Amino acid sequence: MEINIMAIDATFWVAVSFVIFFGGLIYLKIPNKINEVLNKLILDIKNEIDESEKLRTEAKTLLDNAQNKLDTAQDVKNEILEQAKKDSDRLIIELNDKFHKSSDLKKNLAENKINQMKENAIKEIKDASIKIAVDSVKKIITTSVDSSKLDNLFQKNLDETKEELKKINS
Repeated sequence: MEINIMAIDATFWVAVSFVIFFGGLIYLKIPNKINEVLNKLILDIKNEIDESEKLRTEAKTLLDNAQNKLDTAQDVKNEILEQAKKDSDRLIIELNDKFHKSSDLKKNLAENKINQMKENAIKEIKDASIKIAVDSVKKIITTSVDSSKLDNLFQKNLDETKEELKKINS
């Protein structure tokens, strides 16, 4: 049996070309280069994942810090509001007390002024009464002819006036 090279069927030539092709790939170290490229891509992806984890951790830390600052600011705001309310309540009480003291003082001053005016009016009335009494006595004295009657009348009027003055003064 002779083997005719041309008679070898096409599958043989496909197998030979397949072996030559893969042999050339191995000779040119293509699988190693593909492996290196894939390893580099895997490493880059791992690095990106690690960096994203770091960024996520950092973002969580920043979020926690911001939340703490927000809570602190809220507490400070509440303290300021409470202090302002206490101060305003205290101020209202102080102003109310000052108003009442001022009104009491004005009331007392008005009462004192009224009492003083009353005393002045009573004094003026007394002075006018005394003047009228003295004028009446003078008139009676000048119109009277009898000096003994005049002396008795004068003494009587003087005593009555003294009595009235004593009553008014006491």
